[in-house]
Amino acid sequence: MGNHTTVSSFLLWGFSSFPHLQGLLFVIVFFSHVTILASNMAILVAIKLNHSLHIPMYFLLSGLSFSETCTTVVIIPRMLVDLLSDNKTISLPGCAAQMFFFFGLGGNNCFIMAAMSYDRYTAIHNPLHYPILMTPKICFQLMMASFVTGMVVSLCIVLTIFNLSFCDSSTIQHFFCDMTPVVSLACDYTFFQKMILLAFSAFVLVGSFILIMISYVFIVAIVVKMRSARGRYKAFSTCSSHLIVVCIHYGFAGFIYLRPKDSDSFCEDMLMSVTYTVLTPLLNPMVYSLRNKDMQIALGKVVDTVCRFFSQVISKRAPNTS
Repeated sequence: MGNHTTVSSFLLWGFSSFPHLQGLLFVIVFFSHVTILASNMAILVAIKLNHSLHIPMYFLLSGLSFSETCTTVVIIPRMLVDLLSDNKTISLPGCAAQMFFFFGLGGNNCFIMAAMSYDRYTAIHNPLHYPILMTPKICFQLMMASFVTGMVVSLCIVLTIFNLSFCDSSTIQHFFCDMTPVVSLACDYTFFQKMILLAFSAFVLVGSFILIMISYVFIVAIVVKMRSARGRYKAFSTCSSHLIVVCIHYGFAGFIYLRPKDSDSFCEDMLMSVTYTVLTPLLNPMVYSLRNKDMQIALGKVVDTVCRFFSQVISKRAPNTS
């Protein structure tokens, strides 16, 4: 890699064009990040402690929550530091590592959501054989396949990008090492390489989205044939949370990575990336918790347990402080 480039580090320009807003952005992003970590951790603990949630749907949901938490950890802490720091440089290996983990975990999220749609199809299409068709072993294999596929595609993207020559500007017009702002700095970025990167992006986003849509086409076909209105409502209600998350996730991701771009769109893409890297992980746990009664009950038990623990700690310390 060192033989192909004269650049050893990049400058993450980020929100430097809005110095008067950086303090406010830091507060908003910081509390959003804390909320993301707390809500996803609550979901993971609720699923772990509640035996009624030890089913494939919630196993896959816990995998998605953990993966989204890791995705935000790759981007947001660095973003918070840069909002308060004058030194916004990132080394070439650091930039490559950030891009690798972001796209790898992002691809993992996409394929986990595809696995979740297949799980919902299996539960509705063949409920009697559902425990046989979706065993813990199969769920684990789906999770590992999602992770490996995401990481392999991400590795191909990173190798393609960082084998380019960066010899002009080293300023990335973004708050993290995203694909388009980085390749715009390359001297030898050709149409062929552009098509390769577009193909990898389309494979993850369009490929996983097609798998999700195929599952939902079959789900709708099954639900429409149901005679009971209550049965139709119950079937759709089990899919509604997942479908909302899919629309949010693919709406933002598709707009950023699949539409034609030019250098004038970097600022727009950066603002849209805030919604994709901060808002989407913030909304997803809320959607799953607010629209799922079983999850609400489990989270209520977690909150009650935490409150009782702190009340016991306070009551034990109270005599010592008097």
